[in-house]
Amino acid sequence: MFVSLNWLKNYVDIDQLSPEDLAERITKSGIEVEGLEHFASPTNNVVVGYVDSCEKHPNADKLNLCQVNVGDETLQIICGAPNIAQGQKVAVAKPGAVLPGNFKIKKAKLRGVESNGMICSLQELGVEEKFVPKEFASGIFVFPEDAEIGADVNELLNLDDIIIELGLTPNRSDALSMLGVAYEVAAILDVPIRLPQTNYQSNDEEIEKQVSVKVNAVEQNPYYGAFLLQDVKVGPSPLWLRNYLMAAGIRPINNVVDITNYVLLEYGQPLHAFDFDKFGSNEVVVRMANEGEKLVTLDDQERTLTNEHLVITNGKEPVALAGVMGGADSEVSEQTTTVLLEAAYFDGQTVRKASKDFDLRSEASNRFEKGVDPNRVKQAGERACQLLQEYAGATVLKGIAEYDQLDYSEKTVTIWTSTINDRLGTNISDADIADVLRKLNFNYDQDGETFTVYAPTRRQDIVIFEDMLEEVARIYGYDNLPFTLPSGGAQAGGLTKQQALKRHVKRFLEGAGLSETVTYSLTSKERATELVSPEVAEAMVSSVSLAMPMSEEHSTLRLSILPEMLSSIAYNLARKQANVAYYELGSIFISKEEKVTKQPEEKVRLAGALTGEWLTHPWQQEKKTVDFFVVKGIVEALFETLNLDITFVQAKVEGMHPGRTAQLLIGDQAIGFVGQVHPQLQKDYDLKETFVFDIDFDYILSIHENEPSFAKIPRYPSVTRDIALVVDESVQAGALQATIAQAGGELVKDIQVFDVYQGEHLAEGKKSIAFSLFYQDPERTLTDEEVESSYQAILDAVANEHNAELRG
Repeated sequence: MFVSLNWLKNYVDIDQLSPEDLAERITKSGIEVEGLEHFASPTNNVVVGYVDSCEKHPNADKLNLCQVNVGDETLQIICGAPNIAQGQKVAVAKPGAVLPGNFKIKKAKLRGVESNGMICSLQELGVEEKFVPKEFASGIFVFPEDAEIGADVNELLNLDDIIIELGLTPNRSDALSMLGVAYEVAAILDVPIRLPQTNYQSNDEEIEKQVSVKVNAVEQNPYYGAFLLQDVKVGPSPLWLRNYLMAAGIRPINNVVDITNYVLLEYGQPLHAFDFDKFGSNEVVVRMANEGEKLVTLDDQERTLTNEHLVITNGKEPVALAGVMGGADSEVSEQTTTVLLEAAYFDGQTVRKASKDFDLRSEASNRFEKGVDPNRVKQAGERACQLLQEYAGATVLKGIAEYDQLDYSEKTVTIWTSTINDRLGTNISDADIADVLRKLNFNYDQDGETFTVYAPTRRQDIVIFEDMLEEVARIYGYDNLPFTLPSGGAQAGGLTKQQALKRHVKRFLEGAGLSETVTYSLTSKERATELVSPEVAEAMVSSVSLAMPMSEEHSTLRLSILPEMLSSIAYNLARKQANVAYYELGSIFISKEEKVTKQPEEKVRLAGALTGEWLTHPWQQEKKTVDFFVVKGIVEALFETLNLDITFVQAKVEGMHPGRTAQLLIGDQAIGFVGQVHPQLQKDYDLKETFVFDIDFDYILSIHENEPSFAKIPRYPSVTRDIALVVDESVQAGALQATIAQAGGELVKDIQVFDVYQGEHLAEGKKSIAFSLFYQDPERTLTDEEVESSYQAILDAVANEHNAELRG
C-alpha cells in the first residue's frame, strides 16, 4: 500500500512529526514501513506560465517560438512539444532552475533564436512515465484554467509529496485504504480523525423506475447496490485528484474512472462504473456464469468462464467479472452520459478463484480477496456520487437499487485487565486500557476490569481475546513493555551424540574426496529391492508402497540408498562428469508386516558410491582408478577414526559382484557391505565399474564411545617385529589379525598387513600373509623378553586356531 502523506493530511494531522519519525512510529505499532521516498524530486524556479503566443520557429519545422507570461515577466521560449498551443497554462523552468537529474536550465540559442527557459513535461519534472496521463505522455503538461500564473508547480503538481510504502500482512486489510491508515495514525498519535463528507443532491426521479437488481448467488454476493447518474460529462479529473492517484501508483484516465479509483483507495471499497446506455438492459442480475460462457474484459481479452465464476449480467449476458474486471462492451468512454455505479460486497474466495484462473490481479480483486468493510460499501458509493456530481456535473437519481442480505454486525470481544497484565508482564491500569480503546475508536462497555469491546467492521482481524491483547500492547507501546534478563544458571549449547557423530563422518568423507548427495526416499517398486544389505533383507518382510503415489518412479519407500545414488551417478556421467564420488547419510524404511498397517521402522544408513579415476597426477604421468581396495581403504580409515574394529568377510550380496564384495562385521554383528556393483546391474544403469559401500549408521551410533580429545606422546621407545604366516587359502587375513591382537595383549598397539604371497616355494592351496607388529608401553621401556614372550604367544595362538606356520 502506497500512502501519500499530502493525501493523508486531509484526514489526520501529521505535521507534528517528520516523515521519518512518522514511519518509525507506524513500524513500532506493528505495520512495517518498507520504504519512504519522494514522489518526485522537488524543483526550484519552476512556475506556471501562460502561453501568450505560439508561432513556428523561423528556422525549424518542428520547433515553436512561444511568448510565455510567468507572472513577473514574459519569456521567449522555444518548445518542440507536439501539443503546445496558444492559451495554455504550462510548467515553465526559468533560467537557473535545476530539474531532476541535475539538469540545469540556461539561456540558449536554438537555430539562431534565443530561448529563455524550458516548457516541461511531467517526466521532465520527475514523474514516472507509467503514471503520466495518456494525453500528456508524449508532450508537455497543461494545467487547468484555474491555475494561477506564476505559482510554484511543486505544490500544484504534488511534487513535494512523500510516499510511505506499507508492508501489510494479510490480516490488516483495513490498512488497504487511506481511511484505514488514517485511523491507524490517529490512534498512534492520539489525534482526531476527519472523515470525508458524502452529501450530494439527488433529483426527484426514483431509481427503482429505471433500474432493478436481482441476485441469484446470495452466498457469493450478499449485497449489491446500484446508483444511476445522468448528464455526466466525461473529461479530465481535477488536478488534485490526478496528483493523488499518481502518488498512489495509478495512472489517471478520466473523471469517472478516476473517481472510482480514488474512492477505492480512500475507502478500500472497489466500485465499478458502467455506461448505462451500453448496458443493454434496465435489469442487473448477479449469478454464477454458465459453463463455457464468454466475456471480453476491459483489457480486450476474451475470457471463457466456468460455473465457478461470479458475473454481473444485464439479464442475458455477462457485462463484468465480479470483483475483478469489467467488460469492454459497457466501458465508460468520452461519449458516456449516463453511468450505472456499482457498489457491492463479493465473497473473497470467489473473487480469488476468478483472479487466479485468469491471471488478473487488480486493486479491486486484492481488496475483495482480503475482505472489505460491509459498513463502507454503500458509503463508498455515496462518496463517488458526491464527487461525480461535483466534478462531472452528474445528476444523481433518488435512492439506490439494491439487494441486501449482508451482515453488518460487529464482533464482540471480552478482555480483562488482569489477564492482559499477566500475558504482557505489565501493570496497565483499567484507565490505560480505556484510553487505548478510545484512541482506536472502538466502542466498549466497562464493568470494573472487564471490557466488552465492539470491534468495528473495518477491523475484521479482531475476533478473539488475543487479537485485542495485541491491539492493547501495540498502542500502549511495545517499547513500554517491561523486559527481564533470564535468571538462573546458563548452560552452553552443544551437539547431541548423533549430531556430533554425523558431523564427524561427513567431515571425514568430504576430506577423503567424496561429495554429499541427498536423493529421494521414494523409488520405484523394482528398485526398492535392489542392493539391499543382507542384515536389512533378513529384518524386513515387505517394502512399503504409497497409497497415492505421484508416479510409478516414486511409489515405494526405499530399502537402500544405493539405487537412487547410482541413478544420480548415471545422470552426471551422461553429462561428461567421468569421476564421481558420492556419499549420503539418509533413512531407509523397513516393514515387518506382510500387509503394512503400521508406520515402517526408519533406519539411518551411510552409503557411498565411486567410479572413474580416484587420483590423477598428469605431471607425474600417474593415475589410479577406483577399485575395491580404494573403497575398502576409505571405510577402514573411517572406522579407525571412530576407534571401532571392523572385519571384512567375503560375501554374496544380491546385485553385487560375487568375487569383489565383502560383508562388514563388528564382532559378530553384520553392519553392511562394500564392493563392486554387478556388471549386469552396471549395464542396466549405464555405468562403468562402480564401487559402493552401505553401513548401518544406527548401530555405529549405539556402540560408539566418545574418545578423549588428545593422547600423550609416548616417552618410551617402541619395538617393531614382522611375522609371515603360511595358512590355507581359505583363511582370511582379518581373522588372523584378530587372533594376533587378542594373543599379543595390550603391548601390541598396531597390526598391519604388508604382504600376501602365493606361488613358488609354497604348497598348492597355501598362501603367505605377512604382518608388521608394533609394540609399545607408554609407561616404561619394553624388554626383549617381554616382546619375545608376546611374539611366541601369537605364534601358538595362530597355530592352534588357524593351523598357521611361520614361514621359513
